[in-house]
Amino acid sequence: MERLGTGIGWRPEIADAVERMPGIDWVEAVAENLCPGHLPESLLRLRERGVTVIPHGVSLGLGGADRPDEARLTALAERAEALVSPLVTEHIAFVRAGGPLTASAHLEAGHLLPVPRTRDALDVLCENIRITQDALPVPLAVENIAALLSWPGEEMTEGQFLYDLVDRTGVRLLIDVANLHTNHVNRGEDPVKALDELPVEAIAYVHVAGGFERDGVWHDSHAHPVPQPVLDILSELASRVTPPGVLLERDENFPEPGELERELEAIRGTLEKAGAAVETVGPTLRTPASPLSPVGTETDPARQHLALAQTALLSALVAGTPVPEGFDRVRLGVQARALAAKRADVVAKVAAELPEILAAAYRPAFLAYAQGHPMAGGYRRDALDFAEYLLLAGPEDAETRRRLRHWWLERSGPAPLSGHPAARFARATRRVLLRR
Repeated sequence: MERLGTGIGWRPEIADAVERMPGIDWVEAVAENLCPGHLPESLLRLRERGVTVIPHGVSLGLGGADRPDEARLTALAERAEALVSPLVTEHIAFVRAGGPLTASAHLEAGHLLPVPRTRDALDVLCENIRITQDALPVPLAVENIAALLSWPGEEMTEGQFLYDLVDRTGVRLLIDVANLHTNHVNRGEDPVKALDELPVEAIAYVHVAGGFERDGVWHDSHAHPVPQPVLDILSELASRVTPPGVLLERDENFPEPGELERELEAIRGTLEKAGAAVETVGPTLRTPASPLSPVGTETDPARQHLALAQTALLSALVAGTPVPEGFDRVRLGVQARALAAKRADVVAKVAAELPEILAAAYRPAFLAYAQGHPMAGGYRRDALDFAEYLLLAGPEDAETRRRLRHWWLERSGPAPLSGHPAARFARATRRVLLRR
């Protein structure tokens, strides 16, 4: 595979600017935001110019207790083929819990949560990655994530965990140096030690992003400029190996294009000073290993154990159940508030009419709703459930109530088929709302 070079995260809000930026060799796009049959014109134009496009998945939950969902794997493979991508990427994280393995309600985190660095979790992750590798038409690379909290009883450092993961599966690594900085501030983990332990020859590419610190906690926001400590970690990495590619991530609060271009120049300058500019020849990407053993039931006990632990944690974060033993209550509270804020932000994007209808009341109303209503069906469902919650509570302002009711009725669809309890509830809800 050819080297990637310097890239930037493609987002619709900056699509035009990205097309005009000098020196952009490749872009990365969030896989779940793309439809293979209706790719954005901007991405198609970039492809025509020879710019590589890599789909970056966020919803597989490779670190979760369940085996990867076949429909999600098929969707990721379709996007890789539609974009003629050389590889696809995902995260070492869990994003949902509950369900059949725990005989409990299905819960969605709405964001990436850390996997415990234990042998059980590693066994499950390795099998999930082998399943994913077999389902994809191109190689897979997985990303280390930022974390606000630590699991009790961890058995490995991050570097050791990643080394064993690569050794057992042959998977490639997407190393996010901003996430190494986040884990340094939040969990006291030395990024230099992590780099020393990494199998750097397995690196597919590198992420660089910004964040902010509040009350001693670093938030990986992807909405702020890249700070010097993150560039310093990039320099440490580049002194060990030539990264095949380096990409600047920015997900919101987009600055003027000139500022993004200056950040890209700072990244290039950091690599050059470290003696490992991305344009020079360096290690090639590894070929994924074949599965070590057929996928079967050998990980089932580990999955059961992991499922119970992840469900207890996620339930405490999004449903207000007791904090599992061994977790820092204060830090868990920070994570819970961050998840609720993330939900509010994403719902505001997928249902932009709601902040317009509710104005300044939107955010406090959503955060109040989130406290007692865990997300169980994705962000679009979350938006509908939030509107229904408000309508049943009865907004005081008549005009707000009218507009909100119109929005909900227009999007909630026809009543389901009769007979099912959910159908009866939905019809009853619609009757209540139509009377208001």
